[in-house]
Amino acid sequence: MLNVDLHCHSKVSDGALAPAALAARASAGGVDIWALTDHDEIDGISEAREAAASLGMRHVTGVEISVTWAARTVHIVGLKFDERNQDLAQGLQHTRSGRERRAREMAAQLAAVGIPDAFEGALKYVGNPDLISRTHFARYIVETGACKDVSEVFSNYLIDGKPGFVPHRWAALKDAIGWIRGAGGIAVVAHPGRYDFDELELDVFLSEFKRLGGAGLEVVTGSHTEDEYGRFASVAKRYGLLASRGSDFHAPGESQADLGALPPLPAGVVPVWHDWRW
Repeated sequence: MLNVDLHCHSKVSDGALAPAALAARASAGGVDIWALTDHDEIDGISEAREAAASLGMRHVTGVEISVTWAARTVHIVGLKFDERNQDLAQGLQHTRSGRERRAREMAAQLAAVGIPDAFEGALKYVGNPDLISRTHFARYIVETGACKDVSEVFSNYLIDGKPGFVPHRWAALKDAIGWIRGAGGIAVVAHPGRYDFDELELDVFLSEFKRLGGAGLEVVTGSHTEDEYGRFASVAKRYGLLASRGSDFHAPGESQADLGALPPLPAGVVPVWHDWRW
């Protein structure tokens, strides 16, 4: 059975490791097919591809695009696309814009509740300043001692209704799927269990996703519970979506699952990689 990990992040976005180090960790974890899926950025792909080849690991291109849908942020993973496609590159660049302004507003809110200099502190953890994110702020907040770990940060700060939360208008769902498909790729809904959709909202979202050309759903991922593996396997089958698997690994000691360490997909789903050829 193939060990496939199609969701992880390097320091090119909000991960802690370089793409080559991430490839080495994936290989050590027994991964056979791997994708680096940095947020709204594809600059790490060349390094990832080269490192994977040197380790004898199969590599596919990947990206995780931030989308605003019905006033919520959802994430769409793109897989197996041509990263040279200009529409995709330009769309991602547009999606990245505005992060610095948002980050400074986040820092101002944090300063008001006793966490000063958060913008400068977050920058210490940033590999790519264009992609400063909540994760970088969370690492700095842990450094200050205000919280013991990143999980505690996201219970008390940086989420809707808490200090440090500043919404951002991301890409439209139609555009994100269009960029991925226009580059020859496959669009997959990332970690659907994280969005707190009720059944009606999930139906509306997935119906639109599929109508626009979306093809896959992450079933087994680091933020899903064992019960959610089964739930989203059933959802994938009901909507005729391919099933994906990915750790969503960001950093050692910080992520909920390590590269390659997840259980296999539940029986009865069609893997997103079922027809891939090398």
